[in-house]
Parts: sequence; C-alpha cells; structure tokens
Amino acid sequence: MSLEIEKVENLIIGSGPAGYTAAIYAARADLKPVLYTGLEPGGQLTTTTDVDNFPGYPDGIQGPKMMVELQQQAERFGTDVRVGMATSVKFSSKKGGFHIVTIDDKKEIHAKTVIISTGASAKYLGIPSEQRLRGGGVSACAVCDGFFYKGQEVAIVGGGDTAAEEATYLSKICSKVTMLVRKDHMRASKAMQHRVRASKNIDLRFNTEIDKVLGEQVVEGLRIVNNINGKKEEIKISGLFIAIGHKPNTDIFSGQLDMDSDGYLITNGKSTKTNIHGVFASGDVQDKEYRQAVTAAGTGCMAALDAERYLAELQ
Repeated sequence: MSLEIEKVENLIIGSGPAGYTAAIYAARADLKPVLYTGLEPGGQLTTTTDVDNFPGYPDGIQGPKMMVELQQQAERFGTDVRVGMATSVKFSSKKGGFHIVTIDDKKEIHAKTVIISTGASAKYLGIPSEQRLRGGGVSACAVCDGFFYKGQEVAIVGGGDTAAEEATYLSKICSKVTMLVRKDHMRASKAMQHRVRASKNIDLRFNTEIDKVLGEQVVEGLRIVNNINGKKEEIKISGLFIAIGHKPNTDIFSGQLDMDSDGYLITNGKSTKTNIHGVFASGDVQDKEYRQAVTAAGTGCMAALDAERYLAELQ
C-alpha cells in the first residue's frame, strides 16, 4: 500500500519550547513550517505545574498554559500544527535533496529542511505511587521546581553528577535533603561527592531504594528500604526529586545522524547543523548540559535561522 505523500519546505518534529520557537521563526521567514507534536504535545513542560524561571512571566505561568500560548503564537504566523508522531525517517545525503519522514506509519512528508526537537525524557523509577504523584511533589528537575520547597524537607534519588549537583542545590534552599543512592557508592565525580559531604543538611543513604511514595494528592513521605538487609523505614518529606538521568528521544534517527554515547544528537560547533545537509537539531535532544526551557527556545530560534540560510543557499 503506497503512503500519501506531501512536499514541504520545512518540517519540525516535536512541540516543546524548541519546536514551537523554531516554528515562530520559520513561519516569520515564510518557510511555511509544518509541525508534528509527537506523543506528548508541549513536551516535558506539560508535566510541570509552575514555571517561574522563563523570562517575561513575572507572576510565573503554568507549564501547560505556556505551551498552549507558544502554539498559538506559532499558529498566528502560519505554522501548520498537527497531532502525529514521526515513526521513521530516511534522510537524503545529497545537498538540496528531500528528506522523507513517515508520520504514524500512514503518511510521508518530503521536506527540504527538517528541524528535530523531539526532546529528552526524564528517567523515572517506574513505581505506581511515583507515577501517580508526578506534578504533585514528584519532579525530575530540582532547578525547575526546588524553589517551591523552600525551608521544607525533601528527598532526591540518584548517585551521579546530576543527582549530586541537584542535592547540593536543594541543600541551599531546603531544611533537609535525604539523598538515596541504590549502590554502596556514588558514581559522581570526586569533586561533586565532596560538595555533597560538605553540606551539613544532606542525609546520604547508601544501599537504599524507594518502596513507596506516601500521600494521596501530594507527596507526604517515603517508605524506603535497605537493599542489603531489607529493613524498611518511613520518612516525612514534601518533595521527591528523581535524578537518575535522561534519555534523548532519538531512536528513529539511529544509523543516520551522528550521536554521542548517550544518544544525544551531535551538532556542528555553535550551530544546530547535524551531519546531514538540511537537518537541524534543537532543544534537549542535543543538550545534556542545561536542559532548560529558555535554552531550548534559544536553540529552536537558531535551528530556524540555520534552516532559512540553508534554503537561501540552494536558490
């Protein structure tokens, strides 16, 4: 069965701050962008309640509301926003060639330029009580949400550099931070470990895992278990931060685009250019360092400008 084919100048895959910002700039440059939202329209911010660190919102804004407004802004300039997911890609190695992106296994988009803004997904523990309270005290971003727990007791899970950095950050604003490390040692660099141990209000627990997150509507505590002796204990907290890593949503690009060992797309220098002419990457899919909404938006702008310049070169 042959798939329906549509030819476009600019295709944007993903609808977080990077994708929508790319769409705003691409639409204003008359690239007539078509944007497919992916599985989670609005990206990771739709699971964040209050966004207080994005410039221009003095009173803060709800994550989902912000993404709706970004979509409306993109549409105001003519972006064609569609619900759908890219299921396979076939990029052209030729400069000026059409890149083929299949949507929902039903339709082929043949695009002169593709901006990839598929983001990264925070890894969670996967226990039901944790999933139920996401947005109700369970967060995967201490920098984003730590402020809401000022002066309160919180816990963080993880033993790597990110967990150590976030635990240190939380220790400066929270009264107590319980850090749960699954193994008998931390994977974090020695410098980061020293910082954790130097913080007097971080209670470091090794060989410890979460048995259950306690609370009905919001996080009220944890039942933790020692994975050596099986001993269980309940602690009172109001916020739980998961810092066990992120996974970039890049599986469908494997074998075609250059990636690092963690699957993040590699871009050329300070640009958003990938190793394929006419294919650009923006947002968390190519950024493991900062992972903020405002930096994602910035790279979305860059990707649209890079795409515009690439198309101008072809004329």
